[in-house]
Amino acid sequence: MSSKFDFAITADVLIPRDPFDKIIGQDEAVRIARMVSRQRRHLLLVGPPGTGKSMIAQAVASVLPSPSQEIFVVHNAQNPERPFIQVVTPGKQAQETTIQREYGKVIHPSEVPAFVAERLFLRCNRCAGLSSASVPLCPHCGASKRPEDEEKIVESGQLNVTSPLSGIPNHVVTGRVNAGGIEERIVYERTVNDMVRILLPEDQRKMQSEIKRELKKLLLPLKRSTFVQASGASETELLGDVRHDPYGIHPNLGSLPYTRVVPGSVHEAHEGVLFIDELATLTHLQKHVLTAMQDKHFPISGRNPTSTGASVRVDNVPCNFILVGSININDLPQLIPPLRSRIRGDGYELLMNTHMPDTPENRKKIAQFCAQEISTDLKIPHASSDAVAELLNEAKAIAKRIDDANGITLRLRNLSGIIKLAGDSAISESSTIIEKSHIEYAIRNSKSVEDQLGEKYGSWWKAGASDHGTSAVKPGPETA
Repeated sequence: MSSKFDFAITADVLIPRDPFDKIIGQDEAVRIARMVSRQRRHLLLVGPPGTGKSMIAQAVASVLPSPSQEIFVVHNAQNPERPFIQVVTPGKQAQETTIQREYGKVIHPSEVPAFVAERLFLRCNRCAGLSSASVPLCPHCGASKRPEDEEKIVESGQLNVTSPLSGIPNHVVTGRVNAGGIEERIVYERTVNDMVRILLPEDQRKMQSEIKRELKKLLLPLKRSTFVQASGASETELLGDVRHDPYGIHPNLGSLPYTRVVPGSVHEAHEGVLFIDELATLTHLQKHVLTAMQDKHFPISGRNPTSTGASVRVDNVPCNFILVGSININDLPQLIPPLRSRIRGDGYELLMNTHMPDTPENRKKIAQFCAQEISTDLKIPHASSDAVAELLNEAKAIAKRIDDANGITLRLRNLSGIIKLAGDSAISESSTIIEKSHIEYAIRNSKSVEDQLGEKYGSWWKAGASDHGTSAVKPGPETA
């Protein structure tokens, strides 16, 4: 079968815009992955490295709708170490926002002490006539209601005439001694319609409590990625944490617990995809991923028992994600049965292909793969059709050598390395394209260390002896 292509260089090869169409040789996996994104199912991809598992996960995430919820962690005034969660949807933000309450009692200026009304510029200090604070001169006697220093400002023309209330205080604080002999503050506020709101100590306490309840931190912004990779994540990175503060919640030095809450990958993947490569490496953390999948929310608490964050816990943090996990065939026994059962019960298990038939259509896919890798790398030139043909021959050789199959390999990471090495070689020779000779050079020099040891020393034992500078004579029974 001819290896000739109908293009001169890979720059002429059409690269699909659909991320699913960029996945080579995994047609069944792509068909199921499209259903996963539409139906929000979980997916376990099983197979050797470099067969396209991470590309499938990214494709699933790319077609999901943008997140619709912002997640806030809110200060709990009654119990600061138990902050709570607020979920805000932009279309329903008005309903989610705390209603502003009116505290205190609104009264007429004639009902407040005379000196308070004068300081709020609602009463003339000469004739005691009442008038609007926006009027600088008393309409009853013509006297100024403003202090002498402000009168000078008015005379010099420096006062902003477009804002008649500029420089006029809108509240006055007085004091009183309660029955227990303790001095308390009373606040008088001027309203927009020239009435006066009186705030007694109990009203002020309610207001402060309301303000504290509105203290919050944005945990998950609306504009966030729908693809979160948690491969190799620690417990803190995966599940979240509460940062340590050596001063705790000291009123002057410390920070409130809600400000120290940090989301984990399971939370950041809310409304998106949580991709975990080498899923078995999570060991005991697998059970936490299972809990998050089942409950669709997972608490954030301090992970270090010696930290001030250890006593902080935030419940009901949303984590409604699609899990896409990948694992090598030999690592399947290390996957805990409940997690695997949950994936199978609400999703799919897929065995990745390692090779595909040698057909004209699949040969075009290798050319497409080559063009994609070059376009993504951005540091190497495009390849000639002869170079792609040589890469195709190596793809068939890999399929025969590793999988004993008459076809084209789908262990595409091996091919990716060859393309990049060939491109670097072309750059070093100031070549504008990757030629067949560059691919041949890359094939010769992209062998694994194991293959290089075999070619150079003949065996692992001889290589090890050479490394230690000892005799390469294999010990016999009499010297063992």
